[in-house]
Amino acid sequence: MIELPAPDRQIIARRAEIAAALSAIVPDGVVSDQATLRAYDRDALTAYGQLPLVCVLPVSADQVSAVLSFASREGLRIVPRGAGTSLSGGALPLADGILLGLSRMNRILEVDYDNRCVVVQPGVTNANVTRAVQAKGFYYAPDPSSQIACTIGGNVAENSGGIHCLKYGLTTHNLLGVEMALIGSERLRIGGKFAAGGGIDLLGIVCGSEGLLGIVTEATLRILPRPPVTRTILIGFRCAADAGQCVAEIIGQGIIPSALEFMDRRCIDAVEAFCAPGYPATAEAILIAELDGMPAEVADQLGAVSAIADGCGATDINDCSGEADRSRVWSGRKSAFGAMGRLKPDMLCMDGTIPRAVLPQMLERISQLSEQYGLICCNVFHAGDGNLHPLIVFDCMQEGELERAEAFGADILKLCVQMGGVLTGEHGVGVEKKALMPEMFSDADLAQQQRLKCAFDPHSQLNPGKVFPVLHACVELGRMHVRKGRLPFANLPRM
Repeated sequence: MIELPAPDRQIIARRAEIAAALSAIVPDGVVSDQATLRAYDRDALTAYGQLPLVCVLPVSADQVSAVLSFASREGLRIVPRGAGTSLSGGALPLADGILLGLSRMNRILEVDYDNRCVVVQPGVTNANVTRAVQAKGFYYAPDPSSQIACTIGGNVAENSGGIHCLKYGLTTHNLLGVEMALIGSERLRIGGKFAAGGGIDLLGIVCGSEGLLGIVTEATLRILPRPPVTRTILIGFRCAADAGQCVAEIIGQGIIPSALEFMDRRCIDAVEAFCAPGYPATAEAILIAELDGMPAEVADQLGAVSAIADGCGATDINDCSGEADRSRVWSGRKSAFGAMGRLKPDMLCMDGTIPRAVLPQMLERISQLSEQYGLICCNVFHAGDGNLHPLIVFDCMQEGELERAEAFGADILKLCVQMGGVLTGEHGVGVEKKALMPEMFSDADLAQQQRLKCAFDPHSQLNPGKVFPVLHACVELGRMHVRKGRLPFANLPRM
């Protein structure tokens, strides 16, 4: 079961006073009545919910800084929230904490085609970045399945990826700079429109930090020109192992598709019933491969991928040459998560990454675990970079099913680590995986990560209860350093 820091009853008793003080900072932007707060009581890890103390909805970076300054003075905890699409509980509120919602900060501040970048506030949705530049032939590459709703601030916090991350990278590869509000009244600018310089990679630290270090109030994103040609192939296989082997051989031959997605039979059936994309009726597994670039390059890679698939026993190889065909095929992949509602009312969407070479073994072990736990698991994932998204469906109204689903998911993530992978590819740790962090990191590793947090957030006020299985006080971590004969972390230069 997920545990959060114990609430401070004295702070909860001050709810009205705190709400009034925040209203002076953000007029018409504070929610404190319990009925309305229910809209903010959880994110997309829907099995867990909790009402926040109060929700504040700033419209500017100055208001964000003022809220953080108030929280610092009053010793209040802050949980940042974008669109609430986090699948790891990263935006799960605290009963004695301020929920800082950034959805009203939704302006595109600048479009700079000469430098191929845009500057946006954190509440701008992922899809709207591309909409803002597509008329000039540009787009923003990271494209999570929730891209019509998820926001850039949340994408930065979780280092989100998407279907095209294989070739074009995660958020961190497309993020040029940020402005970040710190827990006091300071704001920090890191990076910008220029290429990254030498020294400490602070931007890399911020991207994927899950709201533990500061609040992103502005982001500078790289935009790319649309490739001249894009082709999509839909490939069917008689078994998942053949599809996994095909993935390994495509990458092994040096071909990097812009996307390479996998779906198993159970997922195919659910998606067909949901939106009828026309996937092969007899295939036990499918791959969707997308190739883009110059015409000659794409034609050559198309032939190579088709030959590899044929050699791996493909039963269907369909070239989706028209835009309508491409859109239909991708609509099924984008709808996979929603289609699970036809099977069961609840779902855990897991997120772990493994080496591509062990995909067949991993799929076999997931099938065995599905039988062991008596729960349906549908596999759909970014096969090209080994980022798995097993979808465990269940009914939380049935006694014991939630607990079995969580144990099933934990076993999948442990297997990812055992097979040489990691606990998360793009969803983050949040509350969902924090108890599993020792599977991947030693106590010394975790203590060192927390020392980094201490440099930004010395009193652990930003998103506490997330990522770390045990959150040590910064003064305690300093003492641990002294006992080991090193300089106390508190003596390091301030940023």
